[in-house]
Amino acid sequence: MNIDFLLQQRLVCVAVIDQPDDAVPLTEALLAGGLNCIEVTFRTAGAAESIARIRKALPNAVVGAGTLLTSDNVKRAVDAGAQFGVSPGLSESVSQAAHENQLPLFPGVITPTEVMHALELGWQHLKFFPAETSGGVNALKALLGPFGHTGVKFIPTGGITAATLPDYLAVPQVAAVGGSWMAERKLVAEKAWGKITALTAEAMKATAPAK
Repeated sequence: MNIDFLLQQRLVCVAVIDQPDDAVPLTEALLAGGLNCIEVTFRTAGAAESIARIRKALPNAVVGAGTLLTSDNVKRAVDAGAQFGVSPGLSESVSQAAHENQLPLFPGVITPTEVMHALELGWQHLKFFPAETSGGVNALKALLGPFGHTGVKFIPTGGITAATLPDYLAVPQVAAVGGSWMAERKLVAEKAWGKITALTAEAMKATAPAK
């Protein structure tokens, strides 16, 4: 699938879902706020089931699998129907599994060496993580000095808030921003769907002028 299509809204909700029963209502809350893209992190036992349920119930949603740390994670994500994968770092085994399974992967990078390695492994859309603690927008812009002409795109994630979202979106090479503030784990556990919809709608307003 075309990555630009997957990320056309320029925002990805990064969600930790403890109970698969919450997966569909959470995604419905995001859709009600105007966002169709969710990354379900493989930090819980029910992650794969959550992805499968969303894919079955909500075909209009774009669903990815995050925190892919092993090749087995990649295979489970693909089997569940994930449309893209995200890894916090750069792993050759995860990269190989993603290529073998034709899963678009956004590997995590933070240094020039990691960016070079990711490009060598065949990936153009890279997760810039952890964004805020690694220098934020200024660090990202500095990386673009030597890499801006390569066609590389970044998906900054980690510590980004509604307040800092516009700064990242203003960088042309930012394909999308990953954030968890609109659907924090506590909000999901509390089934605060209305609050999640409101936070999502607020975030989507910031993406509108950036497109």
